[in-house]
Amino acid sequence: MLMSLFQFTVRRSVSRGFCGFKAAASKAREIRSGMARPSSKLRRASSICNHSGAKVLGNSRSPVCSSSGMADFREVFAKAKHIAIITGAGVSAESGVPTFRGAGGLWRKWQAQELATPEAFARNPSRVWEFYHYRREVMLSKQPNPAHVAIAECERRLSKQGRSVVVITQNIDELHRKAGTKHLIEIHGSLFKTRCTNCGNIAANYKSPICPALAGKGAPDPDTEEATIPVEDLPQCEEDGCNGLLRPHVVWFGEALDPNVLTEVEKELDICDLCLVVGTSSVVYPAAMFAPQVSARGVPVAEFNMETTPATNRFRFHFQGPCGTTLPPALARHHTEIIS
Repeated sequence: MLMSLFQFTVRRSVSRGFCGFKAAASKAREIRSGMARPSSKLRRASSICNHSGAKVLGNSRSPVCSSSGMADFREVFAKAKHIAIITGAGVSAESGVPTFRGAGGLWRKWQAQELATPEAFARNPSRVWEFYHYRREVMLSKQPNPAHVAIAECERRLSKQGRSVVVITQNIDELHRKAGTKHLIEIHGSLFKTRCTNCGNIAANYKSPICPALAGKGAPDPDTEEATIPVEDLPQCEEDGCNGLLRPHVVWFGEALDPNVLTEVEKELDICDLCLVVGTSSVVYPAAMFAPQVSARGVPVAEFNMETTPATNRFRFHFQGPCGTTLPPALARHHTEIIS
């Protein structure tokens, strides 16, 4: 069962480990040495998540991109009772959301990995809040794209048939929620939640700007002068008598994921009979382990992405192209569906 393998690999290595590992082939040994030392079973399981050239467990299937592949997927989809959809930055990119990845993916002169860390926040909370204020303001102007809408519509429709859809997203932009998705697990948190560094209180926050001192700040141009806002003028906790410094309620690089969230993910993946991987590079841990381990127990997995990934050959289906184009017909009502 997935439960035993997933429980071992995720709880033991990830709950003690950290978010944001990218398993480049040349770095695989370094990554593994930075986590709790795995057993031979974990080393075998984790090998399926590496970059090209990594060993693949079991019988790999060639990706299917043809119309016959879509027809085959639709037959599997029509029979599925519990569908898990894992989404990544590629879905949000189609809504015009900056990914801060790859060539030119900078905010001012910094990569996201240089700002989205506890150490960066401790050194310069003003700079980090400028970065997140900019991202919050951008997201308030963005709308779900056809992929988000197709997922939400599919969930609504299948719920009337006694079937379930869960979205497990790495994104922090809340576009799935905006599209109407109800059963949503945000493994990396949300741009629109804050956490107090003093009392630990977590709260939704959609203020624009989040505090007066950040009004008009956060421009991404490299020539922008840094605001250097005093800590006492940055977002503050509103709990009675606290006034602690707030931070974005997101999982930063080097931080452990919430074990309760991982347990929820584990339960959903253990019961799913179809898994979709949408707009994700399959290189960031721990999310990179989810779909391959579902596939390892024989559950069909379909990948929707602009390009192949290190995990593509582990999956039964691969549909290449913009998710907003490939996903809606895949999740549309099947002719066998009966809606009362």
